[in-house]
Amino acid sequence: MKHSEAAIEALAASIRAKGVLQPPVVEIERAADGAATGNYLVTIGEGRRQALRLLSKRKAIKRTHPVRVTVDTENDAHEISLDENITREAMHPADQFEAFRRLAQDRGFGPEEIGVRFGVSAHVVRQRLRLGAAAPELMDAYREGTITLDILTAFCVSEDQDRQRQVMTQMGPYPSVYAIRRAMTEAKVRADDRRVGFVGLEAYEAEGGAVLRDLFTDDGGGWLEDPILLDRLVAEKLTGLAEDARQREGWKWAGVCTEFSEAADFGRVYPVAVVRSEAEVAEMAALSEEYDRLISEADAVELLPPEIDARLEAIDKALQAYGPDYDYTPEARARSGVMVMLGHDGLARFERGLVRAEDAASAPPPPWEEEAGKGEVESSGGRGGPEDDRPGSRTDEAERNEEPAPLSERLLMDLTAHKTMGLRDAVQADVAAALATVVHAMALQVFYPGYGDFTPLQLRLSVGGLERHAPGVGDGPAGRRVADRLEAWGARLPEGAADLWAVMASMGRSDLLDLLACCAGVGLLAVRDPHDRRPGAWAQAERLATAVGLDMTRTWSATAASYFSRVSKARVLEAVTEAVGPEEAGRIVGFKKGDMADAAERLVEGRRWLPVILRVSPPAGPAAEVEATGAARIDTTVSGLEEKQDGCAVAAE
Repeated sequence: MKHSEAAIEALAASIRAKGVLQPPVVEIERAADGAATGNYLVTIGEGRRQALRLLSKRKAIKRTHPVRVTVDTENDAHEISLDENITREAMHPADQFEAFRRLAQDRGFGPEEIGVRFGVSAHVVRQRLRLGAAAPELMDAYREGTITLDILTAFCVSEDQDRQRQVMTQMGPYPSVYAIRRAMTEAKVRADDRRVGFVGLEAYEAEGGAVLRDLFTDDGGGWLEDPILLDRLVAEKLTGLAEDARQREGWKWAGVCTEFSEAADFGRVYPVAVVRSEAEVAEMAALSEEYDRLISEADAVELLPPEIDARLEAIDKALQAYGPDYDYTPEARARSGVMVMLGHDGLARFERGLVRAEDAASAPPPPWEEEAGKGEVESSGGRGGPEDDRPGSRTDEAERNEEPAPLSERLLMDLTAHKTMGLRDAVQADVAAALATVVHAMALQVFYPGYGDFTPLQLRLSVGGLERHAPGVGDGPAGRRVADRLEAWGARLPEGAADLWAVMASMGRSDLLDLLACCAGVGLLAVRDPHDRRPGAWAQAERLATAVGLDMTRTWSATAASYFSRVSKARVLEAVTEAVGPEEAGRIVGFKKGDMADAAERLVEGRRWLPVILRVSPPAGPAAEVEATGAARIDTTVSGLEEKQDGCAVAAE
């Protein structure tokens, strides 16, 4: 019988600690003529012989180390060797677990010492000690074969025997391993939780937080047993970061929030381009050019020379000293603040330039109110009414002594109606000006809330948040991309709404189209709200999704929280069947709802599965031709804008 290396190592450790407990059985070696050679052949105890040789090789014992043996001259050697291996009963693992537990409790041996004495690792000893601490009811069930070792280890993720009994009663006769582990740790926080990664496990333990280690998984994870302490540490760290940002960056106030929707309720100011002198611009350009040249020249070598590396570092520091190209003005910082939250990736997320309602700058009066204040418009019942248009209503002397009378409301509306029609005609004839007008109206409503009336175009864009429909949607991948685009454009646009047209009139076609896309995208609403039924809009949203090639797997993934715990069991099984196969779905049929949702999340992970409502149909057949034709018409119109670009500038002037 061949012995494994691990078995020999265990025997060697046992012999070194306690000696040879069972003497090997040997027979006398004889020569061909029947005479004894003086040596012995091991009949029973080959493993012990190999363990002794290993100890001798390692100089743990001498080659002449005496070993007590039993010499058998009566029985057949092969028969007693076979008898030794088949007429015995191995120790039940439960007895082994309890024996290890007694060694630790009665003898005071630690896992390392026990491991040395039995030739196993300290981690294996810790596992056996944990299993030896199982509730007696569980250990009896394991001995009787009612539960398996996997189920016993699931119960033993925690040493709380009362909780083990409680879960054992709740689970019923056929519990799943995952369901047991989940029930045993439901009041704890997983060690891979984003909050743990943010504050650090060391900081949590330094504050006296207890950690329940998972001894039975390869990743060696665990659970934090004090969620209240963990949340307090997260809040304290976020508060410290917020206050540090306020003092270092000069904000009026700083705060902490738990969800992005809390920050979305504030107004915003955006960074503006930093004004630099001609000398600074020239110096920065020269440094950048030198940096690029050095990098280009260094591409041919594997290791940069020390002097080149030092120069690159010096250039980098010099460029950083100039600060960012876009920054918040001191006035903006004086009336806005910063909020810090914990992102889904476990990193602190800073939302800067947030304006509270009491700090918002008062909107200037609309131009027509200013004109009214100058007396250009009077009500029809006062001076300047229709009766003033009658000939001979005033004496020449009175007319000479009075200031020119303001226009009547009726006449004012008449004249401006003609002007409006002329403006419509001119804008229709100037495609570039029309584009700028539409984008200007949309940008006012997206970036300057409350200033939507600063345009004559009767275009209303509703910019509503989605957090009330799906909490956390703004902090997801798509939400961050949308927010980044808005922030990038907010940095390029002027702070005052009245200055927006002058900036946009000088924009190129490409920039106008990019801004148009940014505004149009943020104004889309395809939420299927039963209280706001818009089937036509929903159908068009599906066609639009097909046209833009929307791939929801970049934005959303099915988890217990996002989907499986919110649908019926039949839906969960349908999803698992589609994503993995009917065999895997069959394995979770008997699970309870929460356990089934968690199991489904693990099974579909990485499978790019989507529910039907999130799937996008590819264009096919006549529909594809129609969409291709529509795309061609759009391209033709866009290409025409380039020819009218100068016309936009003229119209602006």
